[in-house]
Amino acid sequence: MTGRRFPAPWTVEEYRGISYIVRDANRFPLAFIYFESEPGRRAAANLMTKDEARKIAAGIANFQSYCWTNDTQAD
Repeated sequence: MTGRRFPAPWTVEEYRGISYIVRDANRFPLAFIYFESEPGRRAAANLMTKDEARKIAAGIANFQSYCWTNDTQAD
């Protein structure tokens, strides 16, 4: 393999109080996870709570460590 397309580490940052962004080591955005704090608007737009969105973003950021654990091992 010549190298990773999305290099580690992946990080999570909150963006403008409406979403979380998962970024790779080059600051390239990999995922946007949107949330809504107001219950009425959240139900109408079918969005997650802030805590749910944070957990999803953290899971995505940790996913890369599971995907490439055996990259350097030969068959």
